Amino acid sequence: MENHRDGAPASRRSCEGPWDRPRANSADEKGAPAFARRLTAYVLAFALGLGCASQSASPVGERSGKRASAKGIGAPMPSLVVKTLNGDRKIDLGSFRGKVVLVDIWASWCAPCLEEMPLLDDMAVRLKSKGVEIIAISVDEDKDDARAFLSSRPTWSLTLAHDPKGKVPEVLNPPKMPSSYIVDTDGILRYVNEGFDRGDIKKIESRLTALAGAKS
Repeated sequence: MENHRDGAPASRRSCEGPWDRPRANSADEKGAPAFARRLTAYVLAFALGLGCASQSASPVGERSGKRASAKGIGAPMPSLVVKTLNGDRKIDLGSFRGKVVLVDIWASWCAPCLEEMPLLDDMAVRLKSKGVEIIAISVDEDKDDARAFLSSRPTWSLTLAHDPKGKVPEVLNPPKMPSSYIVDTDGILRYVNEGFDRGDIKKIESRLTALAGAKS
């Protein structure tokens, strides 16, 4: 079975760089110069209009390093537990054997996510009967920020989850926001879509449909 990571073409819009949310540097974050540097760079880029601007292409293939080899394409989706956005149940991302799953990592401060999320929600309606589950995980620290972002629709068909501590991106290490991970019926990560462009939707849906159709 084909395994693939989609890099970002020159026209793809994404929040490049570390996935860390833009937030105030709290008094209890002591001795964290790396975080401070990342935050300062992010804020400056955002102020210049570059935070979610067009990005150059990145290569297709797994990232180097132990994390990528352990949790990368062709490996099982790790057992990462998050709660639904309303907090009524827990979701284990490694427990969806028998279903094709799309795991999307997004945030309210990510401009391309504003376009992506409604399109994923429409896709969830179309693919529900095929046994496809779409889980959109907000990494906003404040749940109200995510809820405000989602207020554009009265209801959502995809599964909304919340990861305020960033456990999922700490393991999956998305290079851009948003990033989507397609998992097959055996729980194996098959595709990664880095960043988002409107043209990605057809490609993502085609891959989900193909994997769902391959289910024995």
